[in-house]
Amino acid sequence: MELDLTFYLFAIPAVVFAGISKGGFANGPTFAAAPFIALVVPPTQAVALMLPILMVMDATALRAYWRRWKWSELKLLLIGALPGLAIGAFLFRSINEDIVRLVIGAIAVGFVAFQITVGRGWITLGKGKATPVSALFWGCLSGFGSLVSHAGGPPSAVYFLRRNLEKTVFQATSVLFFAVINALKFGIYLAMGLFTLSTVKAVVTLTPIAILGTLLGVWAHQHVPSWLFFRLAYIFLTLTGLKLIFDALT
Repeated sequence: MELDLTFYLFAIPAVVFAGISKGGFANGPTFAAAPFIALVVPPTQAVALMLPILMVMDATALRAYWRRWKWSELKLLLIGALPGLAIGAFLFRSINEDIVRLVIGAIAVGFVAFQITVGRGWITLGKGKATPVSALFWGCLSGFGSLVSHAGGPPSAVYFLRRNLEKTVFQATSVLFFAVINALKFGIYLAMGLFTLSTVKAVVTLTPIAILGTLLGVWAHQHVPSWLFFRLAYIFLTLTGLKLIFDALT
């Protein structure tokens, strides 16, 4: 991974976007940063690079939303995430980078397609008491998606949306969930040998950007309409996802 001007032209806006999403909009499109950076570096390196940065964002967001989460909504979801992490680690080690590009691109485009179907009422997310089975199912999907491309936000959001949580409780609970998941992922990535000297250098230079982006997201949580942020995020995700799919297939 070469830390040149092209890299930073992609990495800086990606990290700012991820920070805004992490700090203010329940993590949903946070994973868009990895696909965007994967346009200029190998996808495994992009995913590895983003993990320490996401952990910096977690720490910043946890401080902002301290004890405003609802722990009762997390226990089964975290238990379900464990096998998802294990499955993701197994597959991540056994597939080549074009397959990783294809998976990340498909997740990005699929996420946008799912959000459009929900927004138009083609799929209805019911409200009410979550069953243990649903918590374990969505937790497993979230753990898997998070391990392979930091895309655990959409499955967890489906679960949390069904719980009809107040906006800030939703945000705080999501922040805590991914702080735990990312801490677990760090050990897995380390064991897989995904971190390099270039990763460390990039993380050091991008950490102030990550903190700034997260604080901006905390501000945006109160001042920016959610529909505007997500509409821009969906355009960004669709274009990036399609480019990765094209690169993987050609």
